[in-house]
Amino acid sequence: MGTDFYCDVAIPHPERLHVVHEDEHVLAFHHTRPFWEVHIVVVPKRHIGSLTTVGADDEDDVRRLLGVVQAVARNIELEHGAAAVLTNLGAYQDSKHLHVHVHSGGRRDQR
Repeated sequence: MGTDFYCDVAIPHPERLHVVHEDEHVLAFHHTRPFWEVHIVVVPKRHIGSLTTVGADDEDDVRRLLGVVQAVARNIELEHGAAAVLTNLGAYQDSKHLHVHVHSGGRRDQR
């Protein structure tokens, strides 16, 4: 396995995940090691390094990604009363593949 969990595991093997949305361009699933009570990750299926590396060729994929982020966040907000949307950059980004966390609730014990 390489350093890109999304390209190496999640996208080619969605059956290993608890998927909430999948189409030709975007995958959304419950985080495999959730940090919050509700924690969903949304990723473009085509590799894009991060939000700060998005270029003109990525616009359609990012638009589709944000549409799914919006729908997932809306559902979480309706069900739990609140939602937050987060993406990490640079040293904060463990996997160098653009991904967005949609979460709600308190932090989970990370022991």
